Amino acid sequence: MEERKLWRELGQQLRVDAVRASAKAGSGHPTSSMSAADLAAVLLAAHLRYDFDAPDDPRNDRLVFSKGHASPLVYGLFRAAGVLSEEEFGTYRQFGSRLQGHPTPVLPWIDVATGSLGQGLPIGVGMAIGGKRLNQLPFRVWVICGDSEMAEGSMWEAAEHAAFYELSNLTAIVDVNRLGQRGETMHGWDLATHTRRFEAFGWHAIEIDGHDVGEIDAAYREAEASDRPTAIVARTVKGKGYAKVENENGWHGKPLDEEAIEELGGIRNLTITVAKPEAGSSHEFELTGGEWPSYELGSKVSTRKAYGDALAALGGEDGKVVVLDGEVSNSTFAELFKDAHPDRFLEMYIAEQQLVAAAVGLHVLGWKPFCSTFAAFLSRAYDFVRMAVVSQATVRLCGSHAGVSIGEDGPSQMGLEDLATFRALNGSTVLYPCDGNQTAALVRAMAELDGISYLRTTRGDTPVVYGADDDFPVGGSKTLREGNDVAIVAAGITLHEALAAAESLAEEGIEARVVDCYSVKPIDGAALADLRTPIVVVEDHRPEGGLGEAVLSALAEHGVSTPVTRLAVRDLPQSGPPAALLAAARIDAAHIVEAARAAARAGVGVS
Repeated sequence: MEERKLWRELGQQLRVDAVRASAKAGSGHPTSSMSAADLAAVLLAAHLRYDFDAPDDPRNDRLVFSKGHASPLVYGLFRAAGVLSEEEFGTYRQFGSRLQGHPTPVLPWIDVATGSLGQGLPIGVGMAIGGKRLNQLPFRVWVICGDSEMAEGSMWEAAEHAAFYELSNLTAIVDVNRLGQRGETMHGWDLATHTRRFEAFGWHAIEIDGHDVGEIDAAYREAEASDRPTAIVARTVKGKGYAKVENENGWHGKPLDEEAIEELGGIRNLTITVAKPEAGSSHEFELTGGEWPSYELGSKVSTRKAYGDALAALGGEDGKVVVLDGEVSNSTFAELFKDAHPDRFLEMYIAEQQLVAAAVGLHVLGWKPFCSTFAAFLSRAYDFVRMAVVSQATVRLCGSHAGVSIGEDGPSQMGLEDLATFRALNGSTVLYPCDGNQTAALVRAMAELDGISYLRTTRGDTPVVYGADDDFPVGGSKTLREGNDVAIVAAGITLHEALAAAESLAEEGIEARVVDCYSVKPIDGAALADLRTPIVVVEDHRPEGGLGEAVLSALAEHGVSTPVTRLAVRDLPQSGPPAALLAAARIDAAHIVEAARAAARAGVGVS
């Protein structure tokens, strides 16, 4: 079959398949798939370099459907590539099927989950950075975007970073079909506005008719030859090929009937032999070694500094470790890794969504990304972290400057909700060290964890209470002081307040056990359940969802009922010295003494 005729026929096949899949499921987005069908057909048949038998091959091109609601088109491509059977194709959106409503990596040819709009291009930027700077391979990253999601700020964070990093291996294909979910998009068919914005960020931009296969092919060739990231801005028609719904509002997310299949020319069964990737091997960084940090008992060091020291040492041991930071590396101390391993440090500037998205993209390529910024600012990227869970990505996050203990910078900088937000993620690990040696050990542990892990670090210097050889298993806890009258459970900065409180209580004849729950999730429920005293939990965090509620949940799961007093930051803090803010929040040693005294005098009630 003549080349262009094949592309047009494949485009029709993809449209029919989108209609078929959605019709059988009784739901889906066929019209959004139909608009991008020709763009996808030419890409699969003539430009994508991908070994479907080896989806983890680092030489493969990467294809990301940022407009994840067009999943019928994605699955149609896999059927056309000969890797998805007709039988499985018919299971779209059914319970237990791999063909979910929006794409997820349960299918081996899908790298990341999409469906929350505005994420595919930022993740593609991470992949392209990895290909160019880390893997040093000539693969390309193709991202099919919807015009509605161009209103997302994350897309323009991605555009700016792509230009800054000179990602000539990145192509964004913008399917400008004019209609969103409820009507016309912000710019409709005004291709020039999209083009000017990309060009303003430093991209090469090409406007085309997204249904002219010749123009599509020429644009892809131009993108492949460009020395800049390229945006192909394609004018398309939503519902293309079925006159009843073409460019008609009200059909978004609705299945079509058999009449559409007939008008599109019926079912086709074309199979495309997709070109294999170019030869080459992924770059490997030379291991430099490095002395693992060790801090003397009684000395003082901030856990954020210990994080940076540990990262630098880890990078010398593991060439897959990559560190990203949000222009605060002199505060998070990620700059220590940058100084030791500059080729594996990526500056994401004040763009926290791009920070996390790039890390997800690097994970896909087999790297071990660590991301750091202030704990408060990670809230901006929370949807990206949430979707990283759906992508089954392994990303390590560090939030520094957490809690009122940061002091004079005030409430805008105080991460006070972070433990709750990261605990809520499926399969996540949440760690909160109190000293330098514990921090270093937990950084090493994070390097081997799967899924999302979060390390909370403290701004101020804190005393070293553990030895460099102490063990801190994830899911464990440490008892730093024995006592049978009351147990004080803490982590991080409040652990030191708890130790001071225990000293004062001992002078009154009250023996307080001090438990360090450095592993907030998973928490050491067995150890907590074995406490046979009233419990006081103290945390530099909001009362909702933090350490206190983790302790209560653990006790409930073990069927233990015991008095629990929770001290947490309940009011809106302000600027001031750390000691004054801890006192104002009633989480300093003096207030712990007061609460523990009252709990001890009330007696034990364990059942």
